[in-house]
Amino acid sequence: MRSRVPGFAWIGLIIVLWASAAGAENWPQFRGPAGNGLATAIGVPTTWSEAENVRWKVPIAGLGWSSPVVWRNQIWLTTAIEAEGSLRAVCIERESGHTRHDVEVFKRVDLGRIAAKNTHASPTPVIDGRNVFVHFGAHGTACLTLDGQIVWTAKLEYDHRHGPGSSPVVWNDLVIVPCDAPDKQFLIALDKRTGQERWRIEQTEEQAYSTPTVAKVGGQDQLIASRGNAVIAYDPRDGRELWRVSYQGHSVVPRPVVAGDMVYVCTGYWNPMLLGIKLGGSGDVTSSHVAFSAKRGVPHVPSPLVTGGRVYMTTDLGILTCLDAASGKELWRERLSGNYAASPTLADGKIYLFCEEGNATVIAPGDTFQAVATNQLGGRILATPAFVDGAIFLRTDTHLYRIEAAKNVRASATISRQLAPGAAKAFRR
Repeated sequence: MRSRVPGFAWIGLIIVLWASAAGAENWPQFRGPAGNGLATAIGVPTTWSEAENVRWKVPIAGLGWSSPVVWRNQIWLTTAIEAEGSLRAVCIERESGHTRHDVEVFKRVDLGRIAAKNTHASPTPVIDGRNVFVHFGAHGTACLTLDGQIVWTAKLEYDHRHGPGSSPVVWNDLVIVPCDAPDKQFLIALDKRTGQERWRIEQTEEQAYSTPTVAKVGGQDQLIASRGNAVIAYDPRDGRELWRVSYQGHSVVPRPVVAGDMVYVCTGYWNPMLLGIKLGGSGDVTSSHVAFSAKRGVPHVPSPLVTGGRVYMTTDLGILTCLDAASGKELWRERLSGNYAASPTLADGKIYLFCEEGNATVIAPGDTFQAVATNQLGGRILATPAFVDGAIFLRTDTHLYRIEAAKNVRASATISRQLAPGAAKAFRR
């Protein structure tokens, strides 16, 4: 039966479908577009294995726990080949899984000792649509074009000792990088075009390895950074301090999460707590703006997830806790299998949790624990995945996976064939 749909309508339909399949979505930084673990991807599979729903799987040389970031057809991550002292930025083609760029950004005679669980390539890159910015702690920071050319490099003088952890963030024309060491800590903003220093804030708090969050508060952008002993909000234009909440903490890793008029902060080692802090204050607001503190089930490494009026957090040892986001009241707790470093992500109405041993648990958000599926891959998982256009881009210690439902793969392939020369004519027949 011939279609009665006009030819131009078919062309428009093809363009719309192609835009969806080719990826209007991006995942430009650690934990996604807003840095909070909330993905807009739909059609994400809940089950997979080495033999099911893996579109491609590619080996990644060396070792790194940086998360993959995605811009259009490019996936970027960093890795370290320790025996060669080689610190690299790798770009994988999103559709094919082919390696497009493999760039040695820095080469060091000795990368030094770090914590056993860390790597020399743990900070996640950030993409602004024109360039990708990578950070290897004290070994160096760099800007590359999406064609794989190095634009500039900068070496920030400090001793990261346990290895690099904090990821850079981009705000307007600045790349902002936390630099933490036992002897000194500072927050530095570099001109993203040249790598030149624009401002620097020396800090006296305990060292931390957290990635800052940028949020709009009362019409003003604020850079909210979890430090040792305090969470501090800065004006990203010049580094001026806006407010702070003090606590006792050390080696803070989880990223602050902003949801509504609150920011949720983990306080790190020694005395781990989750603080729910009301936004909108100025100066020292420790006594006035802390809405609640929770002490049970607080992670040292994974960042919390806030969605639907609830906070979800998993400890490094696999205790998953759900709290009321307004009051901090515990709603439920559940033990998961394995140990955890990757942060939870909400995608297509479900929460995805990945453990170090390669197992993943998918749950339904709600006031009770509801498991949807469990999955297993080979290898270790400490990097938080990216979720884009129905696919999960998951890094293990040896490979990068594109996990995608078979029906999505078939639809993408069909649309690609339809966009071949003569496709519009074929649709009009």
